Amino acid sequence: MSLWKKTAVVTLSAITALSASACGVASGSSEAPKQPSVLELLASDLKGSLQKTMDVTDKSDSVTMTMTGTVGGEKISMQGVMDLGDPVKAEMTTADPDGDTTTIRLIGTVFYVEVPTKDRASMGGKRWMKMDMISIGQQAGMDFSKQFEDIDPTKQVKTLLAAEGVTVIGAETVNGARTVHYTVTTPVATQLAQVDAKLRAGVEKQFAAAGVKEIKVDLWVDEQYRPRRAGTVMGAMGDMVVDYTDYGKAVTIETPPPAETSDFAEMLQGLKNLGAGS
Repeated sequence: MSLWKKTAVVTLSAITALSASACGVASGSSEAPKQPSVLELLASDLKGSLQKTMDVTDKSDSVTMTMTGTVGGEKISMQGVMDLGDPVKAEMTTADPDGDTTTIRLIGTVFYVEVPTKDRASMGGKRWMKMDMISIGQQAGMDFSKQFEDIDPTKQVKTLLAAEGVTVIGAETVNGARTVHYTVTTPVATQLAQVDAKLRAGVEKQFAAAGVKEIKVDLWVDEQYRPRRAGTVMGAMGDMVVDYTDYGKAVTIETPPPAETSDFAEMLQGLKNLGAGS
């Protein structure tokens, strides 16, 4: 497998894995009770604050993100922007160990991986490799279409809302923004309950093969009830930290032209037909 393809595969794996007290014055004072700050509310009213965070984030149009971590022992680093409309769109750039960059676009459930210039001749001159997860899933006998519905910043918020035992670490500053840090460690079963039923058995086997028994999720929420950082640790399978900035910044993410695109599903089918005819 060429280096750019390996980098793209690791990056896509990371994405799919992907991928969480009010104060008053002394009795008898004539002053009005002091209103709690947002940070105090975030720390004291977990469920209410997380629900408001999800509601606020659902209304966001876009966000810039930076991702770092490891997947299957491979280090990954990505930067990009996400359009939180319907369908969700994203454009991310990642670098391989040699420093060469690869651009990946997500349009709904379809990935487009930019083919390096030096490799385009072997791809019929095409600039992009299209990977339609629905078509690939059909050929594999699985349904991948819902794996990418929650790659936006609300994913960890939903996880924390569904989990028991969420705790507050405390107030922390993330990229200059004041936040409250939440954390929870849940058994694999809690995560599996949020996976599409058609995919659950396969995901469970992956967790079991890697010896993963629990998953740690961390979330940092700012004073505007927006996720600023999200972290996930899945044992030997990997870990990921995503920083979110520039909510609402205008972004344009376009679908690559068909004339510049090679379809990965068609390539797989062609290989199957070739094998059947041999």
